[in-house]
Amino acid sequence: MHVKAVVVLAEAAEDLEAGMAFYDAREPGIGRYFFDSLLSDIESLQIFGGIHSVRFGFHRMLSRRFPFAIYYDIDHGIARVAAVLDMRRDPAWLRKEVAKREG
Repeated sequence: MHVKAVVVLAEAAEDLEAGMAFYDAREPGIGRYFFDSLLSDIESLQIFGGIHSVRFGFHRMLSRRFPFAIYYDIDHGIARVAAVLDMRRDPAWLRKEVAKREG
């Protein structure tokens, strides 16, 4: 599948900011590394979009460096990132959170 563009939806951007704050609270500077790493993973959807398995109605790509999953769909060649969630959370919470973002 050819992806022309990648769009990060507002809720996913909030997820990235929350993750950055979480890691910065642990050690200053790690939050920026987290953000840059996840952004690199998200940008790779332009090449690899659509190859990931589907979970909870979205494609799910696992981050290479952090225990986070990127949930996205593809519509008319545009990969829309709906959520960026910590995989250490309860699976029931993950399912519920992703379900809120369908639409």
